[in-house]
Amino acid sequence: MKIRTRLTLLFTIVVASILCLFSLGVYYFSAKYRSWEFYNRLRDKARTTARLLIEIDEVDATLLKIIDRNNLTSLPQEQVIVYNALNQIIYDSDENPNTKAASKQFLNHIRSEKLIRFKDGQKEVVGVLVTYKEDHYVVIASALDRYGLSKLRNLEIILSIGWLGSLVVVAVAGWMYAGRAINPMSEIVQQVDKITVSNMNLRVYEGKGKDEISQLAITFNRMLDRLQQAFEIQRSFVANASHELRTPLTIITGQIEVTLIKRRTVEEYEKHLKSILSDIISLNKLSNNLLELAQVSMEIPAQPLQAVQVDELIYQAALTLNSKYPGYHVSFEFEDLATDDEHGFIGIGDATLLSTAFLNLMENACKFSPDKTVKVILGTEPLFLKIRFIDKGIGIAQPEIKHIFEPFYRAGNAKVIKGHGIGLSLTQKIIELHKGSITVVSSLNESTTFTIFLPKQL
Repeated sequence: MKIRTRLTLLFTIVVASILCLFSLGVYYFSAKYRSWEFYNRLRDKARTTARLLIEIDEVDATLLKIIDRNNLTSLPQEQVIVYNALNQIIYDSDENPNTKAASKQFLNHIRSEKLIRFKDGQKEVVGVLVTYKEDHYVVIASALDRYGLSKLRNLEIILSIGWLGSLVVVAVAGWMYAGRAINPMSEIVQQVDKITVSNMNLRVYEGKGKDEISQLAITFNRMLDRLQQAFEIQRSFVANASHELRTPLTIITGQIEVTLIKRRTVEEYEKHLKSILSDIISLNKLSNNLLELAQVSMEIPAQPLQAVQVDELIYQAALTLNSKYPGYHVSFEFEDLATDDEHGFIGIGDATLLSTAFLNLMENACKFSPDKTVKVILGTEPLFLKIRFIDKGIGIAQPEIKHIFEPFYRAGNAKVIKGHGIGLSLTQKIIELHKGSITVVSSLNESTTFTIFLPKQL
Protein backbone atom coordinates (compact mmCIF):
# COMPACT_ATOMS: atom_id res chain seq x y z
CA MET A 1 0.00 0.00 0.00
CA LYS A 2 1.36 3.38 -0.99
CA ILE A 3 2.01 6.02 1.65
CA ARG A 4 -0.60 8.35 0.16
CA THR A 5 -3.30 5.68 0.34
CA ARG A 6 -2.22 4.71 3.84
CA LEU A 7 -2.30 8.32 5.06
CA THR A 8 -5.72 8.88 3.49
CA LEU A 9 -7.10 5.72 5.04
CA LEU A 10 -5.66 6.53 8.44
CA PHE A 11 -6.91 10.13 8.29
CA THR A 12 -10.39 8.97 7.25
CA ILE A 13 -10.55 6.37 10.03
CA VAL A 14 -9.45 8.86 12.69
CA VAL A 15 -11.88 11.60 11.62
CA ALA A 16 -14.70 9.08 11.08
CA SER A 17 -14.16 7.72 14.59
CA ILE A 18 -14.26 11.24 16.06
CA LEU A 19 -17.45 12.10 14.12
CA CYS A 20 -19.00 8.78 15.12
CA LEU A 21 -18.28 9.41 18.79
CA PHE A 22 -19.64 12.93 18.45
CA SER A 23 -22.84 11.70 16.75
CA LEU A 24 -23.35 8.99 19.34
CA GLY A 25 -22.86 11.57 22.09
CA VAL A 26 -25.40 13.91 20.51
CA TYR A 27 -27.91 11.10 20.08
CA TYR A 28 -27.37 9.75 23.61
CA PHE A 29 -27.81 13.10 25.35
CA SER A 30 -30.78 14.00 23.11
CA ALA A 31 -32.45 10.71 24.05
CA LYS A 32 -31.74 11.29 27.73
CA TYR A 33 -33.16 14.81 27.54
CA ARG A 34 -36.30 13.63 25.69
CA SER A 35 -36.90 10.97 28.33
CA TRP A 36 -36.31 13.41 31.20
CA GLU A 37 -38.58 16.03 29.66
CA PHE A 38 -41.40 13.57 28.95
CA TYR A 39 -41.29 12.04 32.42
CA ASN A 40 -41.52 15.55 33.89
CA ARG A 41 -44.60 16.23 31.75
CA LEU A 42 -46.18 12.98 32.96
CA ARG A 43 -45.37 13.87 36.56
CA ASP A 44 -46.91 17.33 36.19
CA LYS A 45 -49.95 15.81 34.46
CA ALA A 46 -50.42 13.34 37.31
CA ARG A 47 -50.18 15.98 40.01
CA THR A 48 -52.49 18.42 38.15
CA THR A 49 -55.12 15.75 37.62
CA ALA A 50 -55.00 14.69 41.29
CA ARG A 51 -55.36 18.26 42.53
CA LEU A 52 -58.29 19.01 40.26
CA LEU A 53 -60.02 15.86 41.43
CA ILE A 54 -59.20 16.06 45.10
CA GLU A 55 -58.90 19.72 46.02
CA ILE A 56 -61.68 21.28 43.90
CA ASP A 57 -65.14 20.17 45.00
CA GLU A 58 -66.86 21.31 41.81
CA VAL A 59 -64.77 18.91 39.71
CA ASP A 60 -65.81 15.26 39.71
CA ALA A 61 -64.57 12.32 37.65
CA THR A 62 -67.02 12.95 34.80
CA LEU A 63 -66.10 16.62 34.46
CA LEU A 64 -62.42 15.82 34.71
CA LYS A 65 -62.68 13.37 31.81
CA ILE A 66 -64.41 16.04 29.74
CA ILE A 67 -61.58 18.46 30.56
CA ASP A 68 -58.91 15.89 29.65
CA ARG A 69 -60.68 14.98 26.42
CA ASN A 70 -60.82 18.61 25.30
CA ASN A 71 -57.34 19.55 26.54
CA LEU A 72 -55.14 20.44 23.57
CA THR A 73 -52.02 19.48 25.51
CA SER A 74 -53.13 15.90 26.09
CA LEU A 75 -50.49 13.30 25.29
CA PRO A 76 -50.96 10.39 22.86
CA GLN A 77 -52.51 7.32 24.54
CA GLU A 78 -52.58 9.23 27.79
CA GLN A 79 -54.05 7.52 30.84
CA VAL A 80 -54.17 8.80 34.43
CA ILE A 81 -55.34 6.55 37.30
CA VAL A 82 -55.84 7.82 40.86
CA TYR A 83 -55.85 5.44 43.85
CA ASN A 84 -57.04 6.37 47.35
CA ALA A 85 -55.52 5.23 50.60
CA LEU A 86 -57.54 1.99 50.40
CA ASN A 87 -55.93 1.18 47.04
CA GLN A 88 -59.26 1.77 45.27
CA ILE A 89 -59.45 3.45 41.84
CA ILE A 90 -61.25 6.77 42.24
CA TYR A 91 -60.41 8.06 38.78
CA ASP A 92 -59.41 6.57 35.43
CA SER A 93 -59.09 8.89 32.44
CA ASP A 94 -59.67 6.05 29.96
CA GLU A 95 -63.18 6.11 28.45
CA ASN A 96 -63.35 2.35 28.30
CA PRO A 97 -61.33 1.31 31.29
CA ASN A 98 -60.10 -2.24 31.09
CA THR A 99 -56.94 -1.64 33.05
CA LYS A 100 -56.22 -4.18 35.73
CA ALA A 101 -55.78 -2.53 39.13
CA ALA A 102 -52.24 -2.24 40.37
CA SER A 103 -51.12 -4.57 43.11
CA LYS A 104 -51.01 -3.48 46.70
CA GLN A 105 -47.27 -4.16 46.80
CA PHE A 106 -46.68 -1.91 43.78
CA LEU A 107 -48.79 0.91 45.25
CA ASN A 108 -46.95 0.69 48.56
CA HIS A 109 -43.66 0.88 46.64
CA ILE A 110 -44.81 4.18 45.11
CA ARG A 111 -45.85 5.46 48.55
CA SER A 112 -42.37 4.66 49.94
CA GLU A 113 -40.44 6.12 46.99
CA LYS A 114 -42.91 9.06 46.39
CA LEU A 115 -41.90 9.09 42.70
CA ILE A 116 -40.97 6.24 40.34
CA ARG A 117 -40.39 6.10 36.60
CA PHE A 118 -40.41 3.08 34.27
CA LYS A 119 -41.42 1.91 30.82
CA ASP A 120 -44.31 -0.40 29.94
CA GLY A 121 -43.70 -1.47 26.37
CA GLN A 122 -43.59 1.68 24.27
CA LYS A 123 -45.43 3.73 26.89
CA GLU A 124 -43.63 5.57 29.65
CA VAL A 125 -45.09 5.55 33.16
CA VAL A 126 -44.68 7.58 36.34
CA GLY A 127 -46.02 6.84 39.77
CA VAL A 128 -46.52 9.84 42.08
CA LEU A 129 -47.59 10.13 45.72
CA VAL A 130 -49.94 13.12 46.24
CA THR A 131 -50.84 14.23 49.77
CA TYR A 132 -53.94 16.32 50.54
CA LYS A 133 -54.52 17.17 54.16
CA GLU A 134 -53.96 13.83 55.85
CA ASP A 135 -54.99 11.66 52.92
CA HIS A 136 -52.44 10.01 50.59
CA TYR A 137 -53.27 9.30 46.97
CA VAL A 138 -51.27 7.38 44.41
CA VAL A 139 -51.42 8.66 40.84
CA ILE A 140 -50.15 6.58 37.92
CA ALA A 141 -49.82 8.43 34.62
CA SER A 142 -48.73 6.86 31.35
CA ALA A 143 -48.50 8.01 27.72
CA LEU A 144 -46.69 7.49 24.45
CA ASP A 145 -44.16 10.16 23.49
CA ARG A 146 -44.89 9.87 19.81
CA TYR A 147 -43.65 13.38 19.01
CA GLY A 148 -40.41 13.05 21.00
CA LEU A 149 -39.62 9.61 19.59
CA SER A 150 -40.31 10.90 16.08
CA LYS A 151 -37.85 13.76 16.58
CA LEU A 152 -35.31 11.29 17.96
CA ARG A 153 -35.69 9.07 14.88
CA ASN A 154 -35.27 12.11 12.64
CA LEU A 155 -32.13 13.05 14.55
CA GLU A 156 -30.82 9.52 14.11
CA ILE A 157 -31.37 9.69 10.35
CA ILE A 158 -29.78 13.13 10.10
CA LEU A 159 -26.71 12.08 12.10
CA SER A 160 -26.31 8.86 10.07
CA ILE A 161 -26.57 10.62 6.72
CA GLY A 162 -24.33 13.43 7.96
CA TRP A 163 -21.75 10.91 9.17
CA LEU A 164 -21.74 9.01 5.87
CA GLY A 165 -21.54 12.26 3.90
CA SER A 166 -18.69 13.45 6.09
CA LEU A 167 -16.78 10.26 5.33
CA VAL A 168 -16.85 11.08 1.62
CA VAL A 169 -15.72 14.66 2.23
CA VAL A 170 -13.01 13.54 4.68
CA ALA A 171 -11.75 10.86 2.28
CA VAL A 172 -11.45 13.37 -0.59
CA ALA A 173 -9.83 15.98 1.65
CA GLY A 174 -7.49 13.37 3.12
CA TRP A 175 -6.45 12.21 -0.37
CA MET A 176 -5.68 15.80 -1.40
CA TYR A 177 -3.91 16.58 1.87
CA ALA A 178 -1.82 13.38 1.70
CA GLY A 179 -0.88 14.23 -1.87
CA ARG A 180 0.37 17.66 -0.83
CA ALA A 181 2.15 16.18 2.20
CA ILE A 182 4.14 13.59 0.26
CA ASN A 183 4.68 15.72 -2.85
CA PRO A 184 8.11 16.92 -1.58
CA MET A 185 9.07 13.27 -1.02
CA SER A 186 8.01 12.39 -4.55
CA GLU A 187 10.16 15.23 -5.86
CA ILE A 188 13.10 13.96 -3.79
CA VAL A 189 12.61 10.45 -5.25
CA GLN A 190 12.63 11.86 -8.78
CA GLN A 191 15.74 13.93 -8.08
CA VAL A 192 17.56 11.01 -6.44
CA ASP A 193 16.72 8.79 -9.41
CA LYS A 194 18.70 11.17 -11.63
CA ILE A 195 21.87 10.86 -9.52
CA THR A 196 24.33 8.32 -10.89
CA VAL A 197 28.06 7.64 -10.61
CA SER A 198 28.71 9.95 -13.55
CA ASN A 199 26.93 12.96 -11.96
CA MET A 200 27.55 12.59 -8.24
CA ASN A 201 27.67 16.39 -7.97
CA LEU A 202 23.86 16.64 -8.24
CA ARG A 203 21.94 17.29 -5.01
CA VAL A 204 18.29 17.20 -4.01
CA TYR A 205 16.37 20.40 -3.27
CA GLU A 206 16.48 21.16 0.46
CA GLY A 207 13.55 23.59 0.63
CA LYS A 208 13.48 26.13 3.45
CA GLY A 209 15.12 23.76 5.91
CA LYS A 210 12.40 24.02 8.58
CA ASP A 211 10.36 20.80 8.30
CA GLU A 212 11.17 17.09 8.45
CA ILE A 213 11.24 16.74 4.64
CA SER A 214 13.85 19.47 4.40
CA GLN A 215 15.86 17.82 7.16
CA LEU A 216 15.65 14.55 5.22
CA ALA A 217 16.91 16.28 2.09
CA ILE A 218 19.75 17.93 4.02
CA THR A 219 20.75 14.61 5.58
CA PHE A 220 20.60 12.89 2.20
CA ASN A 221 22.77 15.58 0.62
CA ARG A 222 25.30 15.11 3.40
CA MET A 223 25.33 11.40 2.66
CA LEU A 224 25.86 12.17 -1.03
CA ASP A 225 28.79 14.42 -0.06
CA ARG A 226 30.36 11.52 1.82
CA LEU A 227 29.67 9.12 -1.04
CA GLN A 228 31.16 11.53 -3.56
CA GLN A 229 34.21 11.95 -1.36
CA ALA A 230 34.51 8.16 -1.07
CA PHE A 231 34.26 7.77 -4.86
CA GLU A 232 36.88 10.46 -5.39
CA ILE A 233 39.16 8.83 -2.84
CA GLN A 234 38.69 5.48 -4.55
CA ARG A 235 39.29 6.95 -8.00
CA SER A 236 42.38 8.81 -6.80
CA PHE A 237 43.63 5.78 -4.93
CA VAL A 238 43.30 3.49 -7.95
CA ALA A 239 44.91 6.00 -10.31
CA ASN A 240 47.82 6.89 -8.02
CA ALA A 241 48.35 3.36 -6.72
CA SER A 242 48.50 1.92 -10.22
CA HIS A 243 51.05 4.59 -11.19
CA GLU A 244 53.18 4.23 -8.06
CA LEU A 245 53.16 0.43 -8.14
CA ARG A 246 53.93 0.22 -11.83
CA THR A 247 57.27 2.05 -11.47
CA PRO A 248 58.97 -0.26 -8.93
CA LEU A 249 57.53 -3.34 -10.63
CA THR A 250 58.93 -2.16 -13.96
CA ILE A 251 62.33 -1.51 -12.35
CA ILE A 252 62.39 -4.98 -10.72
CA THR A 253 61.35 -6.64 -14.00
CA GLY A 254 64.04 -4.76 -15.92
CA GLN A 255 66.76 -5.67 -13.40
CA ILE A 256 65.82 -9.34 -13.54
CA GLU A 257 65.75 -9.33 -17.37
CA VAL A 258 69.16 -7.60 -17.52
CA THR A 259 70.58 -10.07 -15.03
CA LEU A 260 69.37 -13.06 -17.08
CA ILE A 261 70.80 -11.79 -20.39
CA LYS A 262 74.14 -13.49 -19.71
CA ARG A 263 75.89 -15.53 -17.08
CA ARG A 264 77.48 -13.51 -14.31
CA THR A 265 79.75 -14.02 -11.39
CA VAL A 266 78.46 -14.69 -7.90
CA GLU A 267 79.38 -11.17 -6.85
CA GLU A 268 77.40 -9.68 -9.77
CA TYR A 269 74.37 -11.84 -8.97
CA GLU A 270 74.62 -10.80 -5.33
CA LYS A 271 74.79 -7.13 -6.32
CA HIS A 272 71.70 -7.40 -8.56
CA LEU A 273 69.76 -9.37 -5.92
CA LYS A 274 70.52 -6.73 -3.30
CA SER A 275 69.27 -4.04 -5.67
CA ILE A 276 66.10 -6.07 -6.37
CA LEU A 277 65.63 -6.67 -2.62
CA SER A 278 65.87 -2.93 -1.97
CA ASP A 279 63.19 -2.26 -4.60
CA ILE A 280 60.98 -5.01 -3.15
CA ILE A 281 61.34 -3.52 0.35
CA SER A 282 60.36 -0.12 -1.05
CA LEU A 283 57.44 -1.71 -2.88
CA ASN A 284 56.34 -3.48 0.30
CA LYS A 285 56.48 -0.22 2.25
CA LEU A 286 54.46 1.52 -0.48
CA SER A 287 51.83 -1.24 -0.38
CA ASN A 288 51.56 -1.03 3.40
CA ASN A 289 51.18 2.73 3.24
CA LEU A 290 48.50 2.43 0.57
CA LEU A 291 46.55 -0.07 2.68
CA GLU A 292 46.82 2.13 5.76
CA LEU A 293 45.73 5.17 3.74
CA ALA A 294 42.70 3.27 2.43
CA GLN A 295 41.82 2.16 5.94
CA VAL A 296 41.90 5.61 7.54
CA SER A 297 40.24 7.21 4.50
CA MET A 298 37.18 5.06 5.21
CA GLU A 299 37.20 6.31 8.84
CA ILE A 300 37.42 2.79 10.26
CA PRO A 301 40.09 2.41 12.96
CA ALA A 302 41.75 -0.99 13.29
CA GLN A 303 40.91 -1.13 17.01
CA PRO A 304 38.30 0.65 19.14
CA LEU A 305 39.51 4.03 20.40
CA GLN A 306 40.61 3.88 24.01
CA ALA A 307 42.82 5.71 26.51
CA VAL A 308 46.48 5.73 25.41
CA GLN A 309 49.65 7.17 26.94
CA VAL A 310 50.63 9.45 24.05
CA ASP A 311 54.12 10.32 25.32
CA GLU A 312 54.99 6.61 25.55
CA LEU A 313 53.77 6.08 21.97
CA ILE A 314 56.07 8.87 20.81
CA TYR A 315 59.03 7.33 22.67
CA GLN A 316 58.31 3.93 21.13
CA ALA A 317 58.05 5.49 17.66
CA ALA A 318 61.43 7.17 18.23
CA LEU A 319 62.99 3.82 19.21
CA THR A 320 61.53 2.23 16.09
CA LEU A 321 62.96 5.04 13.97
CA ASN A 322 66.42 4.63 15.50
CA SER A 323 66.34 0.87 14.92
CA LYS A 324 65.47 1.37 11.24
CA TYR A 325 67.77 4.33 10.69
CA PRO A 326 70.61 4.43 13.25
CA GLY A 327 71.75 7.79 11.90
CA TYR A 328 68.50 9.55 12.76
CA HIS A 329 68.21 11.42 16.08
CA VAL A 330 65.18 12.51 18.12
CA SER A 331 65.32 15.01 21.01
CA PHE A 332 62.50 15.74 23.44
CA GLU A 333 61.39 18.84 25.30
CA PHE A 334 58.41 19.57 27.54
CA GLU A 335 56.41 22.76 27.97
CA ASP A 336 53.16 23.85 29.58
CA LEU A 337 52.76 20.52 31.37
CA ALA A 338 50.52 20.82 34.43
CA THR A 339 52.18 19.08 37.35
CA ASP A 340 48.80 18.49 39.04
CA ASP A 341 47.17 16.96 35.96
CA GLU A 342 45.95 13.60 37.27
CA HIS A 343 45.53 12.16 33.77
CA GLY A 344 49.03 13.05 32.57
CA PHE A 345 49.72 12.94 28.83
CA ILE A 346 46.78 10.62 28.07
CA GLY A 347 44.56 10.85 24.99
CA ILE A 348 41.84 8.77 23.33
CA GLY A 349 42.82 6.88 20.22
CA ASP A 350 44.19 3.86 18.42
CA ALA A 351 47.76 3.16 19.55
CA THR A 352 48.87 1.58 16.25
CA LEU A 353 47.56 4.40 14.05
CA LEU A 354 48.96 7.13 16.29
CA SER A 355 52.36 5.42 16.33
CA THR A 356 52.30 5.37 12.53
CA ALA A 357 51.51 9.11 12.41
CA PHE A 358 54.29 10.01 14.87
CA LEU A 359 56.79 7.78 13.07
CA ASN A 360 55.94 9.37 9.70
CA LEU A 361 56.48 12.89 11.00
CA MET A 362 59.78 12.05 12.73
CA GLU A 363 61.05 10.11 9.72
CA ASN A 364 60.18 12.94 7.31
CA ALA A 365 61.82 15.53 9.57
CA CYS A 366 65.04 13.54 9.82
CA LYS A 367 65.05 12.59 6.14
CA PHE A 368 64.81 16.18 4.94
CA SER A 369 67.24 17.64 7.55
CA PRO A 370 70.97 17.80 6.88
CA ASP A 371 71.69 16.88 10.50
CA LYS A 372 69.09 14.05 10.46
CA THR A 373 67.59 15.41 13.71
CA VAL A 374 64.06 16.24 14.81
CA LYS A 375 62.99 18.00 17.99
CA VAL A 376 59.73 16.85 19.59
CA ILE A 377 58.08 19.29 22.05
CA LEU A 378 55.25 17.97 24.22
CA GLY A 379 52.75 20.32 25.85
CA THR A 380 49.14 20.44 26.98
CA GLU A 381 46.16 22.75 26.71
CA PRO A 382 42.88 22.60 28.68
CA LEU A 383 41.23 20.21 26.21
CA PHE A 384 44.06 19.04 23.95
CA LEU A 385 47.50 17.47 23.92
CA LYS A 386 49.95 19.51 21.84
CA ILE A 387 52.89 17.87 20.06
CA ARG A 388 55.31 19.78 17.84
CA PHE A 389 57.84 18.23 15.44
CA ILE A 390 60.57 20.72 14.45
CA ASP A 391 63.40 20.16 11.96
CA LYS A 392 66.16 22.30 10.43
CA GLY A 393 65.66 20.98 6.93
CA ILE A 394 64.98 22.15 3.42
CA GLY A 395 61.59 23.63 4.28
CA ILE A 396 58.51 23.95 2.08
CA ALA A 397 57.68 26.78 -0.29
CA GLN A 398 54.56 28.71 0.75
CA PRO A 399 52.56 27.98 -2.45
CA GLU A 400 53.16 24.25 -1.93
CA ILE A 401 52.18 24.02 1.75
CA LYS A 402 48.46 23.67 0.94
CA HIS A 403 49.20 20.60 -1.21
CA ILE A 404 51.53 18.61 1.03
CA PHE A 405 48.69 16.58 2.59
CA GLU A 406 47.43 15.40 -0.81
CA PRO A 407 48.25 11.74 -1.57
CA PHE A 408 51.38 11.24 -3.67
CA TYR A 409 52.14 14.95 -3.77
CA ARG A 410 55.81 15.87 -3.36
CA ALA A 411 57.22 19.38 -3.09
CA GLY A 412 59.55 20.51 -5.84
CA ASN A 413 62.65 20.56 -3.61
CA ALA A 414 61.83 17.10 -2.15
CA LYS A 415 61.79 15.10 -5.37
CA VAL A 416 65.53 14.49 -5.20
CA ILE A 417 65.01 12.55 -1.96
CA LYS A 418 63.52 9.07 -2.17
CA GLY A 419 59.86 8.82 -1.12
CA HIS A 420 56.29 8.20 -2.28
CA GLY A 421 54.34 11.19 -0.95
CA ILE A 422 51.92 9.14 1.15
CA GLY A 423 53.19 9.69 4.69
CA LEU A 424 51.77 13.16 5.33
CA SER A 425 48.40 12.33 3.77
CA LEU A 426 48.20 9.21 5.94
CA THR A 427 49.21 11.21 9.03
CA GLN A 428 46.57 13.89 8.45
CA LYS A 429 43.79 11.32 8.05
CA ILE A 430 44.89 9.50 11.20
CA ILE A 431 44.79 12.74 13.21
CA GLU A 432 41.38 13.69 11.77
CA LEU A 433 40.09 10.21 12.60
CA HIS A 434 41.02 10.95 16.23
CA LYS A 435 39.06 14.28 16.15
CA GLY A 436 42.34 16.21 16.24
CA SER A 437 44.09 18.63 13.90
CA ILE A 438 47.50 19.10 12.30
CA THR A 439 49.07 22.35 11.12
CA VAL A 440 52.36 23.21 9.44
CA VAL A 441 54.57 26.29 9.46
CA SER A 442 57.64 26.31 7.24
CA SER A 443 60.39 28.60 5.96
CA LEU A 444 62.21 27.57 2.84
CA ASN A 445 65.75 26.26 3.57
CA GLU A 446 65.33 27.02 7.28
CA SER A 447 62.89 24.85 9.21
CA THR A 448 59.50 23.16 9.26
CA THR A 449 57.21 22.73 12.26
CA PHE A 450 54.30 20.29 12.31
CA THR A 451 51.90 20.77 15.26
CA ILE A 452 49.40 18.11 16.30
CA PHE A 453 46.44 18.68 18.63
CA LEU A 454 44.81 15.56 20.08
CA PRO A 455 41.82 15.45 22.45
CA LYS A 456 42.78 14.76 26.06
CA GLN A 457 41.12 12.21 28.28
CA LEU A 458 39.06 14.34 30.67
